[in-house]
Amino acid sequence: MNIVIRTDNLSKHYGKGGEIKAVEALDLEVYEGETFGLLGPNGAGKTTTVRLNGYDILKEETQVKRITGLLAESPGLYEKLSAYEFLEFMGALYDVPNNILSERIDDLLKLFELYDRRDYLLEGYSRGMKQKVLIAAAMIHDPPLLFFDEPTSMLDPRAALMVKDLIKKLAESAGKTVFICSHILPIVEELCDRIGVIDQGRLIAVGTIDDIIAQTETRTLEEAFINLTGGVEEKELLAWREQKGANP
Repeated sequence: MNIVIRTDNLSKHYGKGGEIKAVEALDLEVYEGETFGLLGPNGAGKTTTVRLNGYDILKEETQVKRITGLLAESPGLYEKLSAYEFLEFMGALYDVPNNILSERIDDLLKLFELYDRRDYLLEGYSRGMKQKVLIAAAMIHDPPLLFFDEPTSMLDPRAALMVKDLIKKLAESAGKTVFICSHILPIVEELCDRIGVIDQGRLIAVGTIDDIIAQTETRTLEEAFINLTGGVEEKELLAWREQKGANP
């Protein structure tokens, strides 16, 4: 299988003295056509990893932009534009030729079942529909690799199901390599071929869900995740209860 993403000893530190280790000595390979999930607690370094993955982002910035599409956890959306206008704007930013941009927008809107509302302002769209438009924007330049950071964040169950079905379709029908960052276990469990578990900046497990469950000698991904990352210690819970009881 072709390796689409490879990191070797990737590290990213923050703070004046580099004391905050967002990513530490990360070795990772993601293969063409797979859906890979990076799973970890909030603040574990997932988003930082995505922003650094793959190529030399300092020397090959233009190339990186052309081969990747990104759905950020808190993306911007120009709600006074229609869906068609927004995708037209995004296509222009990616230098998609005018002679193919219009057809590609129509194809994406049809794929995402938004074609009949292409001229409606985005401010009138539901959260699920807006997320569809943002995914379409990430695909407007037809990149082979898609990064989704918490793709169902702040969505209601119906909208989340809609987005999950869409991601499945992208992987199965469009042949995209999809990299998902999430701390929501059912998302990665349902969508991903393989997953990596990251904690305190370090990759502590990688493989299929069955592999990771077997490695930890647990029964479910939830149990495996807690086993790998550690749960809340009893003394922490007791301290919280005592603090709460002390307040009026």
